[in-house]
Amino acid sequence: MDIFSVISLLGGIALFLYGMSFMGEQLERLSGGKLEQILEKMTDKTYKGVLLGAAVTAVIQSSSAVTVMVVGFVNSGIMQLTRAIGVIMGANIGTTVTGWILSLTQINGESLIISLLKPSSFAPVLAIISVFMLMFCKSEKKKNVGGIMMGFSVLMMGMTLMSDAMSGLADNENFTSLMLTFSNPVVGIIAGTLLAAVVQSSSASVGILQALALSGGVSFGAAFPIILGQNIGSCVPVLISSVGTNKNAKRAAFIYLYFNVIGVIITGALFYGIDYFVDFAFLGETISSVQIAIINTAFKVFSTLVLLPFTKQLEALAVKTIKGKGEEDKKQQPLIDDRFLASPAFAVEKCREVTVKMADMVEQTALCALSIIKNYTEEKAELIMGNEKKSDKYEDLLETYLIKISTMDLSDEDSKNIFVLHHAIENFEQISDYSLDILKARKTMNKKKVNLSEKAKYELSVMIAAATKIVAVTNESFKLNDVSLAREVQPLEDVIDKLKKELKHRHMQRIDEGECTVEQGLPYLDIVSAIEHIADHCCDLALSMIEIKSGDYNIHSYVRDVKKTDEDFTENLDSYLEKYSLN
Repeated sequence: MDIFSVISLLGGIALFLYGMSFMGEQLERLSGGKLEQILEKMTDKTYKGVLLGAAVTAVIQSSSAVTVMVVGFVNSGIMQLTRAIGVIMGANIGTTVTGWILSLTQINGESLIISLLKPSSFAPVLAIISVFMLMFCKSEKKKNVGGIMMGFSVLMMGMTLMSDAMSGLADNENFTSLMLTFSNPVVGIIAGTLLAAVVQSSSASVGILQALALSGGVSFGAAFPIILGQNIGSCVPVLISSVGTNKNAKRAAFIYLYFNVIGVIITGALFYGIDYFVDFAFLGETISSVQIAIINTAFKVFSTLVLLPFTKQLEALAVKTIKGKGEEDKKQQPLIDDRFLASPAFAVEKCREVTVKMADMVEQTALCALSIIKNYTEEKAELIMGNEKKSDKYEDLLETYLIKISTMDLSDEDSKNIFVLHHAIENFEQISDYSLDILKARKTMNKKKVNLSEKAKYELSVMIAAATKIVAVTNESFKLNDVSLAREVQPLEDVIDKLKKELKHRHMQRIDEGECTVEQGLPYLDIVSAIEHIADHCCDLALSMIEIKSGDYNIHSYVRDVKKTDEDFTENLDSYLEKYSLN
């Protein structure tokens, strides 16, 4: 093998790895994070976990990536450790799909149909089609399909380049000697482990082995232990991802390691034990890429079938390795996990779920603040102050997470969702702040022993009722992502603006008539202003949802136009003006 063959080999490996990674990314974008959501919600039974783990991994093309995601689920408390075991087992089976796809390179025949099935024939055609789809299609889904086709084409071209570069190795004495060395089970397993650990993927390492096999210089005896070792090497990225996680997440990573190691030990001991007595003659024969795919699949299915009844024992072994009580993990569980960033669409969805939790808490805070105006209790005061601190933490956590997501390659849909989430987080935090302002004003009233007149109480109660409505509608529209419901917020905000002006006007009249003093009236005005600010932020959130839905980012002109021409707006406004009238 000369220097040019080495360069071609390395270039082929580079194209192969990039094609596999790119194809997996595009498949993930096309799914929009739905695969991970299914995996999260539908693994209540071990066998379901196996099936779903296999299916998701077959699409994503990486058992390590799926297992890293599972570690994130466990770390966040989304998935129990017991439920994770089935997914881990299934992921090992799903990753064998890549090997079967790559085995298409060995299709031989003179007929037109068989020739068309060869990757060397259809990969260039797919590449041409994918370029046109990526350049000219406006649909995000069509572009993703084009990306999948391009990734597959690059992968297959890399495979072809690798096999061509290694075509003459069968006659090379040094290569033959090296393969004989790998026939030693221990050496072969170590080699396979190192290969998978370096490329960070068992699928990719199997693909490289298949390309090597096309040279005709790889025997059954050398390939078998390498395949076994590749399964151990694939555990490296998973173990690395578990650093800094809670105990149960670390246990999930170790279950993946133990499953693969025990599977290798059992399969290796059984195979070489039988060989000792029977002496398999085929071990010295040349292996094909199809046979590598068969062995890889058979080994992983066999390991799963053997170890599936022993899930509790695997869990117990992991618990013994990572000692401590699981109860401690509840305190350590993060609201959101950085491991989800491997799938941007799924990360956005998890961010939204946490934002919904924040929204519910802020709604509780705002409604409590509105009720404390009439009925002050220390319990309510403590809840408002505690929730306001929590909302600050939510904002810091979620905004930081959104920044991380924003640096990634996002679909248009994900970018739009991030826009809404950013506005939601910012506005919910502000609503919490103004709820605290209401509490402060109410405490001032208590301190100064301010007693409102019956007229003032009634007027304020009308504004409180309108504010209670707008907070509830805003939260509901956000949680349901219901734009039609969000359109009800603007007329409510207009009503509250009018109420604020009217309440201030009437309050000034009472001051002029000597019914109350300026000093006594300041907390009252602070409450009115805080309520109006809460309504403003509810409106800002609702408008951000409408912006994304309509595609009109000139929101000021939208507001002007909707007030002039939208019949629904006028109808809602009139209805709310009547409902929250001071007369």
